[in-house]
Amino acid sequence: MEKTSKIYVAGHRGMVGSAIVRELNRQGYTNIITRTHSKLDLTRQNEVEEFFKSEKPEYVFLAAAKVGGIIANSKHLADFMYDNMILEMNVIHSAWQNGCKKLEFLGSSCIYPRLAPQPMKENCLLTSELEKTNEAYALAKISGLKYCEYLNKQYGTDYISVMPTNLYGPNDNYHPEHSHVLPALIRRFHEAKINNLPSVTCWGDGSPLREFLYVDDLANLCVFLMNNYSGDETVNAGTGKEISIKELTQLVAKIIDYKGEILWDTSRPNGTPRKLLDVSKAKELGWQYSTELEEGIKLAYQDFLNNPFRAER
Repeated sequence: MEKTSKIYVAGHRGMVGSAIVRELNRQGYTNIITRTHSKLDLTRQNEVEEFFKSEKPEYVFLAAAKVGGIIANSKHLADFMYDNMILEMNVIHSAWQNGCKKLEFLGSSCIYPRLAPQPMKENCLLTSELEKTNEAYALAKISGLKYCEYLNKQYGTDYISVMPTNLYGPNDNYHPEHSHVLPALIRRFHEAKINNLPSVTCWGDGSPLREFLYVDDLANLCVFLMNNYSGDETVNAGTGKEISIKELTQLVAKIIDYKGEILWDTSRPNGTPRKLLDVSKAKELGWQYSTELEEGIKLAYQDFLNNPFRAER
């Protein structure tokens, strides 16, 4: 990309999209296009077609998505599948129709099989059954990355995809039902602290292992890949390190300075036992994350404190 290239960031108000915009600005890119949902509904094909026809972006970061944690995913299966599949297909197809030089599709590590060999390599995709609690979301994301691959093969496009692990950081969603595990823990322990609650109850037994990547590190990788990678196979985005949910809750409690007891509701689901990405491909390309988990959670907590309205989304 040139510094003056016309770059469209879809989903610029979300956690990932806003981080990509910050990173592009930091690196000196000056021609960034964005649209709010009220101005452009990506689930409406005619609106997307008109936007691409008039704007003709040269590069597209497709970070728009309907996202949520284990509760939202399991309760709204049809919504997660439909909204994600239709918006990504609209954007990718219109980008191709209007001569977009390069598109980068943002997926999720939930695309990989529930019991995939650990750490999960990019080539384990579609080798066995998905995790049921987020199967609908995963199928939509798999469709998006495969459509990029098929366009490359059939029409010679240069469309790539990146699959992030669990993300957190500025502009996260702290809603009690619709958030992911780390922002949910930040909110829960913060509220327990200010309300002097004697205990906090967490879902499952705390045994699942998870990997977390600070969203600004992901954004740095996204820009790096746009400039340095072409290929049909996706690229994993993570740290290569994992932590148990129990250890994570203890770390969040420590950072927030919550002194109460942590209890576990084992009647609730754990989700996938382990989700560690193999990040050797990104390393071989020359990229490495920079924000360690404790430092990142401190930054995320400060963002939560500075922007309390996000807890209501």
